[in-house]
Amino acid sequence: MNYSKTAILLLATCLTAPAFAQASSLPAAAETAEDESAAIIVTGSRIKQDPAKSALPLQIITTNDISREGINSPEQLISYLTTNGNGADNLASNADVTSGAQRGTNGLSAANLRGQGSASTLVLLNGRRVAAHGLTGSAVDVNQIPMAALERVEILKDGASAIYGTDAIGGVINFITKTNFQGLVLNQFADVTEAGGGNIYRLSATGGYGDLNEDGFNIMATVSKSYNKALNGSERSFVNGNQPNRGLSVDTRGTPIATAFATGSNALFAPTGSLLSGVSLLETGATVSANGGINILDLPGGAGCASMDGGMAYDEQLWANTSARFACAWDTGRAAVLQQPLSTLTYYGRATAKLGDHQFYAEITGSDADSSKRFSNNQYSGNATTLPLYYPLNATTTATYNDVYNKLVGVFPQIAPNYGKPISYRWRCTACGVREYETNTKTLRAGLGAEGPLWAGWDYRAGGSYARSQATSVLGSGYHYRGTFASAAAATASGVAGAVSGGIDPRAPTAPGASRPGIVGLLNSGILNPFSLSQSAEALSGLKAISAEGVTLYGGKYEVKQLDASVSGSLFDLPGGTVQVALGVDYRRETYSFNGSPAAVTGTPDIFNVAFDNSNALTPKNRTVKAAYAEVLVPVVDTFEVTGAVRLDDYSGFGTTINPKISAKFQPLDWLMLRGSFNTGFRVPAFNQIFNGVTQSPNPGNTLVDPTTCASNAVSSLSGCAAITPETLSGGNVNLGPETSKQHSLGVVLQPSSRFSASVDYWSISVDDTIGALTLRQLLDNISSFPDRVTRTNGIITLIDLRADNIGSRRTKGLEIALRGGLDALGGVVSAGLDGTYQLKKREKFLPSAPFGPSLIGQFTFAGDLGLKWKHSAFVSFTKDDFTFSFSQIYRDGYKNQALPGIANGTVVRPDYNPKVKPYVIYNTSISKDVLERLRLTAGVRNVFDKDPPFAITYDSNTGSGSSWEPRVADPRGRSFTLSVEAKF
Repeated sequence: MNYSKTAILLLATCLTAPAFAQASSLPAAAETAEDESAAIIVTGSRIKQDPAKSALPLQIITTNDISREGINSPEQLISYLTTNGNGADNLASNADVTSGAQRGTNGLSAANLRGQGSASTLVLLNGRRVAAHGLTGSAVDVNQIPMAALERVEILKDGASAIYGTDAIGGVINFITKTNFQGLVLNQFADVTEAGGGNIYRLSATGGYGDLNEDGFNIMATVSKSYNKALNGSERSFVNGNQPNRGLSVDTRGTPIATAFATGSNALFAPTGSLLSGVSLLETGATVSANGGINILDLPGGAGCASMDGGMAYDEQLWANTSARFACAWDTGRAAVLQQPLSTLTYYGRATAKLGDHQFYAEITGSDADSSKRFSNNQYSGNATTLPLYYPLNATTTATYNDVYNKLVGVFPQIAPNYGKPISYRWRCTACGVREYETNTKTLRAGLGAEGPLWAGWDYRAGGSYARSQATSVLGSGYHYRGTFASAAAATASGVAGAVSGGIDPRAPTAPGASRPGIVGLLNSGILNPFSLSQSAEALSGLKAISAEGVTLYGGKYEVKQLDASVSGSLFDLPGGTVQVALGVDYRRETYSFNGSPAAVTGTPDIFNVAFDNSNALTPKNRTVKAAYAEVLVPVVDTFEVTGAVRLDDYSGFGTTINPKISAKFQPLDWLMLRGSFNTGFRVPAFNQIFNGVTQSPNPGNTLVDPTTCASNAVSSLSGCAAITPETLSGGNVNLGPETSKQHSLGVVLQPSSRFSASVDYWSISVDDTIGALTLRQLLDNISSFPDRVTRTNGIITLIDLRADNIGSRRTKGLEIALRGGLDALGGVVSAGLDGTYQLKKREKFLPSAPFGPSLIGQFTFAGDLGLKWKHSAFVSFTKDDFTFSFSQIYRDGYKNQALPGIANGTVVRPDYNPKVKPYVIYNTSISKDVLERLRLTAGVRNVFDKDPPFAITYDSNTGSGSSWEPRVADPRGRSFTLSVEAKF
């Protein structure tokens, strides 16, 4: 591993140093260990204790840390954490075409601690749950958190089902808001990129009145509006799918200048066939037919595929597809957004009253977010049945038709007898606009609570809350009515007399001038020209007339009602101190509903290529959770302390589960502490994993083979190694059970002085009965274990069942390192720190009887968590009075690159192909200064050296997504300049 010089310097600076709580910085109340007021409720426990002396591996991030890194949103904060995995959990990785578990994540940003998945990370606000995202019903959208109201964020890097119940396998993130805030603070933040696009802005105001200690009450409120502007793939040069020398080219023949195909006859539009049908497409000297598509730009003497924006010659060698040697491809990655446009309003209010030593509070928080997911323009792949696309010869098309014909016949003279027959094709409709899903998500949480003393040494805490997240997605640009019946079932359900699959659907709108409805009618009239980069006003007007913009895609709502109460206090004394105990009960009722679209029912006209989810529509489904727990802290002697906890959960539909946890710390010296824990955990399936219907999806790819007939497992001309394109089934499973976990950790903490600390924690997580759905590649790689999920037609795999199940086990191990150091210098204080995660093991299997597969550390995967071996975030800062300067580094390790079929099967060698993706390393800097008594400015530069994401082959021909960089690892925005202005009144 090649560490940067900066990281090594910081490591040397900090090796003598740590915070016992593995904290970036500690809340003021916890800085003085001898003060009894240092005892607070920390995340992962119900017993008051000093977080600086806790046995729990707890990281605490304050607003100063957030400001130092120029972090402006919860998503940016989550990506900064080295303990967070590298899954498809951010708005960049979900911006393109998605499949499987990623579908329905529109507008979602989630946490994924220790790479266990977003559904296995518990997200809390002030110690209580928030509602899962309305569309997915599983992961929490962190962007609903009111950033402007935060005082600190506590990250528990340990399992916590013994305290909180389900989901707390990877860990817990607890966002904690300000309390007892007085005054008025206005804040403006801007993050502007040097290269343009992707700018981020936020305005916020926080006000509070009343001092709890002096006035007996406090009222505070905050409101914030943030804007993430769109960053398009075409705005960054590193997004380039046309790098054949590096082993990357795009596998699509749907291009803005259409690619001609030899589609057969269609009774309505091509009764005698098409121009290229019925003849041998062999040019002089060829032995393999060019039936994989012919583009006039790529023919001898043609203008070249690169003459159209985003065009490239189809790389038949990389994709092991000689029949497409005259085809063009198109860079789909440049058409997708790299940063989704997102506009978010968040608000938070809290009123607290103090009566004696008792506190009573009411709080409300909510958000209203609009996001726009945009990806490549629709590809229209004509066929002779359900999508009959044929460019005719008529008065409108004569000039274009003859131009295309003359160029084709010059290379393939055998097509001359077919002159006058329509041209069938595959086309990328740039005039239609990029495909777009517009999603609105509204969240709300309201709660009441009380806490205070019961009697000497005993306290109580009680509260109740209601939370919901409701999301709706509608179609934006890029979608149009088909104009034909997509299936026999749709034809039968239509009620149209004589309707058949592929027949005309009269219910679809008809464009002016077209004789048939929908996109099929507009194209087959010749008004919309697939062989031209520019379109007539009549064609553009026709597209508008048949547009499906504004049609509801789907929507969902998740609700949580919860009540909780706990008591804690002292039992008796031991030589090491007082034994403390906490007892509590929880009640929670969760409700999830998912509605489809009226436009997707079988009695309505089809909208082409829309991922409607009506088969997954759910009337409200409910789940009730009743739980009781106990926790006891036993200071056996001054140097040794043990904490035990156990929780019993009763889930309607799943029964009862009991999960214990035991943790201990041994501190033989003031500067040395050993800590460890063991616990079990569980996660129940999300509602949609249980109740979703079955969806059958096509596969347009060209990279899969039947592993039972192809030993090389790569597409090639060898017998049995031809590409397969099986359709897939996805959906829920009513027989799903919970997944279970066992985990343990062992750590050492050194603190030779108050300013120097270092900690290393080893952790191991074993998860069994894993809830999930196999990806297409995972099932093919393990095909012998799932014979009942594979359907063959004439010996060829044509259908694969990928529905959710308890699919096996996962084993993950790692080290987490935290270093902190500080010294007086130059009249101020120089501080440095590093947080790092080193992954030791990451393996999985898909059946209890199967062996674990190979290591997933440093291996590229299309879906799920990308297992990077090492990650760290490091900083050095200087503070003097009201001036602060900081410089930080973010490091993410490299991993094995993907190889396209030609390279994978060994038939192609490309000189600049890099088998391993380089590490991603960027630097940030900032300066803060009070320019007036009540005005503070913070200016910074993110990605100081303007480092592009490292080249990585992420393109997936099975979905048409991905490009030349990895959004699960890197920030695509490049160098940006930040400015924060904070005014206090």
